[in-house]
Amino acid sequence: MSRCFAENLSDLPMAEDLAGIELSGPDGAVAVIENKPGSQGSLRLYCHLLTKFGVIDAVAAAEGLILFAEHTQDARLNPGKHPNIDRLLRIEAGGEALNASLLPLRP
Repeated sequence: MSRCFAENLSDLPMAEDLAGIELSGPDGAVAVIENKPGSQGSLRLYCHLLTKFGVIDAVAAAEGLILFAEHTQDARLNPGKHPNIDRLLRIEAGGEALNASLLPLRP
């Protein structure tokens, strides 16, 4: 039986000590997943992937897509609606891996 995103997220560590995660590709492009409403689940999931794999590569992307659960199918049907999932779909399809840096909250 498959689990929904909320159930998967409940197993992941909190990320309240982070301002975000900065992702960078081989072309130098940078994206940031911020710790704000609407992206906190993605932040926690990407933080989990980074902690487990050290990089967001095809293996990490595959796990991330499983963890995003029902949102992954919605992203496949609606490109652009879920940019943090779209990024994983591109990597899964043979795109370049992303490096990531945790951005701590500033005191």
